[in-house]
Amino acid sequence: MRQEPAPLTRHLRVRQERGHTVLEFRGEIDIAAATEIAPHLDRETNRPAARVVIDLSRIEFFDCSGLRLLYRARSRVLDREGQLLLVCAHPLTLRVLRITGLSRLLPPQPTLDAALEQPEATSGSL
Repeated sequence: MRQEPAPLTRHLRVRQERGHTVLEFRGEIDIAAATEIAPHLDRETNRPAARVVIDLSRIEFFDCSGLRLLYRARSRVLDREGQLLLVCAHPLTLRVLRITGLSRLLPPQPTLDAALEQPEATSGSL
C-alpha cells in the first residue's frame, strides 16, 4: 500500500515514481495556487536532464495561471535537456489545452501509468 506524500502546499504534492519526479497539482489552479506552486516547480525543473511528470488528475479548476506554469515547466525542462510529461483527463482542461495549442507541445496522457510508459521522444520537444 502506497502512502501519499505530505503536501508541499495546499495545491501541490511531489513524489518520485519510476525515475520521474511527479508534481501532482490539486484543487483549483488559479493565480493564488500558481504563486504557491511556482517556486517548487522551478526547483524541480532546474535539474539537468530532469524527468518530470505534471499530474492534473486531481484538479477541479484550471485557468491561464495554470497554463503559464505548464509552459514555464516545459521551457525549463527542455532547456536542460530533460523530459516533461503531462497527465490530464479532465474534459474542460483538455479543451483549454487543445485551444491554446499546448496539447501539441505537451501531449496529455490519461493516467500516470500511461505517462510513465511514454518513450523519451514524446516529451514535448517540438
